[in-house]
Amino acid sequence: MSSTRVALVTGASRGLGAVIARRLAADGWTVAVNYRSEAELAQRVVDDIRAGGGSAAAYPADVTDETEVADLAARVGAELGPLLAVVANATGPQPSAFLEELTWDAYLDQFRFFVKSPTLLAQAVLPAMKSQRFGRLILIGSDMVDRAKPGSSAYAAAKAAEAELVKIWARELGPHGVTVNLVAPGWIPVERHVGADTSGYLADVPMGRMGTPDDIAGLVGYLASDAAGFVTAQRISVNGGHTLG
Repeated sequence: MSSTRVALVTGASRGLGAVIARRLAADGWTVAVNYRSEAELAQRVVDDIRAGGGSAAAYPADVTDETEVADLAARVGAELGPLLAVVANATGPQPSAFLEELTWDAYLDQFRFFVKSPTLLAQAVLPAMKSQRFGRLILIGSDMVDRAKPGSSAYAAAKAAEAELVKIWARELGPHGVTVNLVAPGWIPVERHVGADTSGYLADVPMGRMGTPDDIAGLVGYLASDAAGFVTAQRISVNGGHTLG
């Protein structure tokens, strides 16, 4: 196996992605920090990682576009080394729409991020993972699949499909040393949630607190590690027990 382990985190200029990128770097991974439009924020994440003694570089790409994903994987591979871990974290707007308002395009918008993008990413990195006999595909899902929240049809459908991909890909890729898992966060407040009222949600969390990005990053770090080499095909909720019943 290559002595340099490189991880790609999509949508890593802020929010969960930025914290996951920092965690993987702290664990010794060289991290490709992907972003679509927020170059300054992505570079800040890279600078933070380097200041802490880690290795990282920023890479712009729309991870729902076939050509851009192929170019992204090629650039990272040429500049940093073989891509042996991918954290598919990038997301887009998630508008609420009740049945009467739903359109097919609303579904497709969600499937682009949560089915198309992970598929493109996996296809782009599989040659390197197979050649190294080691790989980690980690998808960031959602516990929304378990909540049956009115207005979330398109988002929940795409997230449910994403979870099914994990099980199929785990069977296909296990013989090549590649694990495939999904982390399903509950509501994890990040920058875009500043000022949001969390009281109603929090009342149903047995742990008595809101989750933090570090809660998610910790599990991602484990799943990317050698210690998780026999963990695959799993969908793991990180929500303080919010969907317990």
